[in-house]
Amino acid sequence: MKKFAVVLSGNGVYDGAEIHEATMTLYAIMKNGGEYEIFAPDIPQHHVINHITGEEMKESRNVLIESARIARGNIKALSEFDAAGFDAIIFPGGFGAAKNLSSFAFDGADCTVNPDVEKSILAMVKAGKPIGALCISPAIMAKVLQGAELTIGSDKETAEAIEKMGATHKTTTHGEVVIDEAFKLVTTPCYMLDATILNIADGADNVIKTMIGM
Repeated sequence: MKKFAVVLSGNGVYDGAEIHEATMTLYAIMKNGGEYEIFAPDIPQHHVINHITGEEMKESRNVLIESARIARGNIKALSEFDAAGFDAIIFPGGFGAAKNLSSFAFDGADCTVNPDVEKSILAMVKAGKPIGALCISPAIMAKVLQGAELTIGSDKETAEAIEKMGATHKTTTHGEVVIDEAFKLVTTPCYMLDATILNIADGADNVIKTMIGM
C-alpha cells in the first residue's frame, strides 16, 4: 500500500485549498489502493475571502486550522513531514497554493515559496519519490524545481509566468497529465480550466494512477 502525503493550503478555493480537488485527491488515493496523511503549514492565511461575494473579510485565519476542516481534524503541521515515511507527495490546487504556500498570486515569476513547502518537495526529489500537483500548484513546482516540465492547462498568462521561472509548460485539457521523468513530477490542470467535478475526479485519478505506477 502506497502512502501519500497530501499538502493543503486552507479551506476554500479563493483563499485556501480547492475543496473538490482536495476531496477527489483523497478519494483517488484510496480508490487506487493507497493511504494518505494530510499536512498543512502552521502559518497565518494571507487573507480571508467571502466565497459568496468575493470580497475580502476583516478577519484572520490559520492555514493549518482551516485545512483541518477538510481533514476532519486528522492533520499535522507540514514542519513535521518526513519524506522517509511516505512514497509520494501531492498538492491539490486552489488560490491558497498561490497565496499561502507561495506568493505566486501576487508576485508571479518573482514569487517566494513557503520554506516548509520547499523543504518537503526537495526532500522527495532527493529520495527519488513522485510528486503530484493539481491546478495552480504546478506554479510552486516551477519555482522550486528548476527546468521542470509541467502543466496548468491552457491559460497563456500563467503559462508565461511559469516559463519565466525556467519551467517548460505543456498545454493540456481535462484529465490530461504531464510527466517530468527527471523529477518524477505529475501535473494536471483541474479548475485552471472550465471544469466540472467529474473532470476534477478524472484528473486526480489519472495523477494518482501515474504516481503509483512510478
